[in-house]
Amino acid sequence: MTSLTPFAAVILGIVLAGWLAAAVWALSTGRRMRREGMQAQGKFDRLSSLLGSAPAAPIIIHADGRIEAVDRLAKWLGKDRVPAFVSDLTAADGGLEPQDAAVLAQEIAAAQRAGRSFALPVRGEGSTRLLLVRGAPAGPALAESGSVVLWIFDATDSQSEIQALKSRVEQLRDALEALAGLVEAAPFPMWHRTPDMRLSLVNAAYVRAVDGHSAAEVIAQGTELVETVSGLTPEAAAKQALSESCAVERIVPATIDGERRTMRVVDVPLGDAGVAGFAMDQNELEQARVEHRRLEAAQRDLLDRLSAGVARFGPDRALSFWNQPFMSLFGLDQDHLADQPVFERVLDRMREARRLPEHRDFPAWRAERRDWFLSPDPREENWLLADGTHLRVYAQPLPDGGLLLIFEDRTEQVQLSSARDTLLRVRTATFDNLFESIGVFSSDGRLSLWNSRFRTIWDISEDLLAQHPRIDELLRAVQSRLAKPQQANLVRELVRAATVERKQRVGHVGFADGRIFEFAAIPLPDGNALFTMLDVTDSRRVEQVLRDRNEALEQADRVKTAFVTNMSYELRTPLTTIAGFAEMMSAGYAGEMSESAKEYVDGILQSTSRLSMLIDNVLDLTQGEAGTLPIDRAPVDLAQLAKDSVARIKGDAEAKGIDLALSLHDTLGQVEGDRRRIGQALDHLLENAVCYSGRGARVLLHGDGSGESARLVVSDNGPGISVPRQATIFDAAARAEQARSGEKAGIGLPLAKQLAEAHGGSLQLVSEPGQGTMAVIELPRG
Repeated sequence: MTSLTPFAAVILGIVLAGWLAAAVWALSTGRRMRREGMQAQGKFDRLSSLLGSAPAAPIIIHADGRIEAVDRLAKWLGKDRVPAFVSDLTAADGGLEPQDAAVLAQEIAAAQRAGRSFALPVRGEGSTRLLLVRGAPAGPALAESGSVVLWIFDATDSQSEIQALKSRVEQLRDALEALAGLVEAAPFPMWHRTPDMRLSLVNAAYVRAVDGHSAAEVIAQGTELVETVSGLTPEAAAKQALSESCAVERIVPATIDGERRTMRVVDVPLGDAGVAGFAMDQNELEQARVEHRRLEAAQRDLLDRLSAGVARFGPDRALSFWNQPFMSLFGLDQDHLADQPVFERVLDRMREARRLPEHRDFPAWRAERRDWFLSPDPREENWLLADGTHLRVYAQPLPDGGLLLIFEDRTEQVQLSSARDTLLRVRTATFDNLFESIGVFSSDGRLSLWNSRFRTIWDISEDLLAQHPRIDELLRAVQSRLAKPQQANLVRELVRAATVERKQRVGHVGFADGRIFEFAAIPLPDGNALFTMLDVTDSRRVEQVLRDRNEALEQADRVKTAFVTNMSYELRTPLTTIAGFAEMMSAGYAGEMSESAKEYVDGILQSTSRLSMLIDNVLDLTQGEAGTLPIDRAPVDLAQLAKDSVARIKGDAEAKGIDLALSLHDTLGQVEGDRRRIGQALDHLLENAVCYSGRGARVLLHGDGSGESARLVVSDNGPGISVPRQATIFDAAARAEQARSGEKAGIGLPLAKQLAEAHGGSLQLVSEPGQGTMAVIELPRG
């Protein structure tokens, strides 16, 4: 064996050492590279997993049209495998809508030529899937020049969410615009502050309240609506609301439209958006509250003055108000009511006072009344109490949940109603049994009411009357029963005048059977008209007989008057001749007469004088009855007239031994009249008194007067006049009949009465059998 030289050994050692060092380095480098490779492989695997789970599928389109893509692209396109070339992807059957495929081919070609990026939404053919394609030129690290990288996103869910978000945004935008319009149109000031408490929004009411020209000017100047109160500025109040995260409400004064107003200001925190605020004018609210309290007090005062009982219960069903009639009507105690008892307890007290209707199951009845609080509508009942009291109960639920009860005592009304019904029945029976025919026509001319006599007279069927015919229809049906059918128009006009013109009219109508009816149309207070008919056939016949008889009597009276007048004048002529010859004989023109002859002649003169006076009396009486008695008018001294009359009668009185006395007062005075006629009346009274008085009687003529009239009284203490004879004492015909029967009677008293009445005066006779008689003539001064 050859041994190494030391140099060779050194060299060998150095080589071995270098080899060893190289082996160690290679080993360490290998380990490091293995470690880096493993790290790179892990990173590649992670990136592959990340790329596989990415929402986008990458595609590399090389310049020659080849495609590199992940497998899930085939699923998105509805294919079994990924297209190998871009022409397959953009072909008609490439899985995309033809229009989208053509646009995608154009965009890819433009990206390859010009190197521009693009984004394009496409849809799968026959699918609802929406794909978003984003394309850009591929870098040198990915592919050769002219290549394009595409990222395809499945945007189906995203697009639905985007559409929902767009719809939500539109809704929010509309709501925001509506809210802004509402804020702007609000009648009270509203504003918004940014987080730094500066005004950023005010509405038109705010601008008007601060007398600003525009919202921008108010915001720019920072014009505040309300004033600082107790050191608290509007900004500080808003900052307090924001810091406390709750609304802050305060009452502060403000000057609006030149008037001091009280405003309720509310600041509402909006988080990061700042603070919103609004102000409400409290003046009208306070006035409304005062008015409400005043109205409530007035209502209480009014209810307290009602005659009906009133009770009011609150939402808790406790008695809150009552009036005196309520307490009196139900016999309740003031102290008990002052404790505000509940509704049920009040009913119990009413029952204890026996002021409720009797019921078997009172608790059930009370529970039903308790439901009045929950009723949506008012309730009304009628209660009949044990003592006969009738109550009308009205229950009105109140908006606050309470109840108002009104109790009206209708006992008197019920009694009056019963009495009225009785009266109506009596009236109906009376109305139906009247002898007169009665019909009532309403304001429109329809027959509304009739009695049986009406139906009988007109002979109308019940069926026609039940239809309540108009007056025209009724008269058309009955005009054939009239003697003159055209008189139906008269009846219709009278009914119309009573209903329309409210005038009363009367008339008569004849029927064809000879009956005659008087009718009247009378307006009634209720606007209707009462039509009545009365059968006057018999009375008309009697009236005609009486009329004929009266005409015959008047004719006989005229004949009598003419006869008496003529006879008076005819008798006066021979009487004057007889009296003339007797006077001549008495004067001795026929020679001297014996005493007996003179007595005969004196008797003739007395008889002719008396007969002449009787003729004059008859003539005056006849003229007085006819109203043609002549009366002269001149001043008459009644005292002298009375003395002259007494002088004329004194001889006859003395012959019978009668005391004829005269008593005249200064008040008698004068009257305007006919002296001869007044004296004639007075003579008749004196003659009558002397004639009927016995021997030794006393006759007195008394005269007095007043400023309006004078009075002459002739009285005697004779036998007086019986009552039956006093009734006919001034009747000339009766006096003549008495004279024919042999009684002592004349026409002096009837003539004296006519003479007194011809002067506008009167003659009164007062007599008692056995007490004498007094005749009084009263004459007016004028």
